[in-house]
Amino acid sequence: MSLTFYGFAKSVVYTIFKPWYRVQAIGVENIPKEGGVLLCSNHISVIDPIVVGIMQPRPVHYMAKEELFNIPVFGNIVRKCNAFPVKRGFNDREALRTGLKLLKDGHVFGLFPEGTRSKTGELGKGLAGAGFFALRTEAQVVPCAVIGPYKSLRKLKVVYGKPIDLTEMRQTKASAEQVTEIIMSEIDKLIKEHKKASA
Repeated sequence: MSLTFYGFAKSVVYTIFKPWYRVQAIGVENIPKEGGVLLCSNHISVIDPIVVGIMQPRPVHYMAKEELFNIPVFGNIVRKCNAFPVKRGFNDREALRTGLKLLKDGHVFGLFPEGTRSKTGELGKGLAGAGFFALRTEAQVVPCAVIGPYKSLRKLKVVYGKPIDLTEMRQTKASAEQVTEIIMSEIDKLIKEHKKASA
């Protein structure tokens, strides 16, 4: 991980993206200043990881498909931007261990529970992975909503919600699927609330 490179890249991208997409960040104060954070967002564009990351103050780590790391030069850039490889379509235990370690070591781990981009823009069903990471660590879970469209000079919102209280779910040993449903419900609330505010 190269925080120096990450900081430089973030500054450059922020300078370009914020005015181009007229990005408005809401709820940045909801991101805990320290400790492990599982940042869970809806997924409407390939640009989501960049926008979700640059609009809040802490470095964010993401899983990225393994193939990206095999591309000359680009693969090295992806790695320096705090991404780590995951084998798509497989139960990649190494990637799971990396994600857990990041959270336990006090980092921010960005995750898109739907697992893939929504073709309709509507929020899809979340996969159990989000619940898995939430239950296996004491990280705070922050829901996030990206509200588009990604069009030049059209307003784009990135909304960070308050951390979700999962104390009871952890104590009662809820399933990963149940916790993911709660996370998706909170993301859905953010989308509906802020879409309505824009109407």
